[in-house]
Amino acid sequence: MRTNRLIQTVEAHTEGLPVRIVTWGVGTFPGETMAERREWFIENSDDLRTFLMCEPRGHGWLSGAILQPPTRPDADWGVLFIEVTGVLPMCGAGTIAVATVLVETGMVPVDEPVTTVRLDAPIGLITAEVVVRDGRAESVTIVNVASYAHALDQTVEVPGRGPVACDIGFGGNFYAFVSAEDVGIPFERDRAEDFIAAGREIMAAVNEQLDPVHPETGYRGCEHVVFLTPPTEPGPSGEAPDARHVLINYPGWLDRSPGGTGTSALMAVRHARGELGAEHGLRQRVLHRHHVHWPPRRRDERRRACGGGADDHRQRLADSDLAVHARPQ
Repeated sequence: MRTNRLIQTVEAHTEGLPVRIVTWGVGTFPGETMAERREWFIENSDDLRTFLMCEPRGHGWLSGAILQPPTRPDADWGVLFIEVTGVLPMCGAGTIAVATVLVETGMVPVDEPVTTVRLDAPIGLITAEVVVRDGRAESVTIVNVASYAHALDQTVEVPGRGPVACDIGFGGNFYAFVSAEDVGIPFERDRAEDFIAAGREIMAAVNEQLDPVHPETGYRGCEHVVFLTPPTEPGPSGEAPDARHVLINYPGWLDRSPGGTGTSALMAVRHARGELGAEHGLRQRVLHRHHVHWPPRRRDERRRACGGGADDHRQRLADSDLAVHARPQ
């Protein structure tokens, strides 16, 4: 068989989302940091992303990651997160999948019962703690980058829908949080196309009217809309979730995973609203039920008190304040 390109990948699955991880065959991209490598990749090698993610080799539900040598001494590996639609600064499900693959393929030294994996991502350093038994990853807890509530109680004018209230949070990517009830869409599986259409419209309005920009990295733009609704029933463990949600990604597809960066962003928004203050304890679990299925276990934990800020909406949850826990499948 003749081939012009040979790339080695490992196929993984995280909380509903398939993840394709490139482990060999693409070389090292130029750039002094992973953020610079991301920019170079977008401008010079986007055909590789479409080759890996799009039909006929990929599909609309597929997420991906490309392993790279790290650009910083405190990281084990560098990583670029690729999607059908582009290259993300950070991906929670992708991080969980990458950590699992690195452990189970022996690409990092493995210690039982817990192996710590440090990833150099475009948005910053991500730490994953992998619970390992007999060489297999049983669960992964990731410590995300600093997350914050970017703008609370905002209203955007959406053509054909009128004013829509939203909160904007950052957890590695920007998210707009909207009440499903406010847009008049019943929280039912057969209304997926309605959520996708509304998500695209709200996303466009947020970017045009609010134009979110990260104050430190300059990362711009909201590519995720989360529709929230109160829980109606507990999961298999008997624990009631704090919320159910539908996650819509740019340019218009429904995410199959609960969303690690979105969960972090929502935690930051809830903290800014005083719903997760010190009176609730410094180690608090929050469960989210996804539209696809009840996740085996996903939580965010505040591990210490947050620092203050000049503006309430700029108060951040520091790197070690937020963790997302899940079980690879």
